[in-house]
Amino acid sequence: MRRLLAATAAVLSAAALFAFPGHAAAAPSSLPDFDFSACPAPPANADPGTWRCEAFVSQGVLTIGDREVQLGEMRLTFSEGEVDGKYAQVFGELRHAPARVRGTFGASLQLKYGGYSDFLSNDERRGELDLYAVLRHPLLPKECTIGTLDAPLHSVVKDDPAVPFEVISRDPMTVKFGVVDTQLALPRTTGCGPLAQLADELLGLPSTTGRNTFKMSTYVQFKPL
Repeated sequence: MRRLLAATAAVLSAAALFAFPGHAAAAPSSLPDFDFSACPAPPANADPGTWRCEAFVSQGVLTIGDREVQLGEMRLTFSEGEVDGKYAQVFGELRHAPARVRGTFGASLQLKYGGYSDFLSNDERRGELDLYAVLRHPLLPKECTIGTLDAPLHSVVKDDPAVPFEVISRDPMTVKFGVVDTQLALPRTTGCGPLAQLADELLGLPSTTGRNTFKMSTYVQFKPL
């Protein structure tokens, strides 16, 4: 298995957990469809034969205090490899459909990419990702968000023991794992107009670190570039 990852064995990404305990399993009959259309191309000075794209399909849950928001499906792509013998990565795309927030009179929450990611794992975390959340409701301005592109939410995810790493298939390479962030801090809403205070109260914002949990159960498939 390590030979499959020889090009990046020394710098495994957030999804490439092959150095950790895991086992192969029969491919389930209902794997998600993986979309590689948003894979970013390797940089012009990329080391040949070292680059691949990773397509994530995740199901997520965001807990804010005692409120649980089922986020539904989130899709993410990025490419990784080496440049001059050193690890490099290029973010592709994050897609998330608005998720209904119960108890908010029809409001929904949609996650957006906040402009920073680092999927190079280490002993302390699996990866990092900046996000912000758009709040959608007929009575709210389009600019209503939790966090912003200029001041995003910073999520540092670790392995989730409840969803252990598993090799689903080796051809094409497909894995499953879970990550969790229990230290995510959520500020008050921004740009929500006269209903800002009501939105904050309904969502329990601001919500300090230690009161929130961001969890994802993820399938990842790899494609050489």
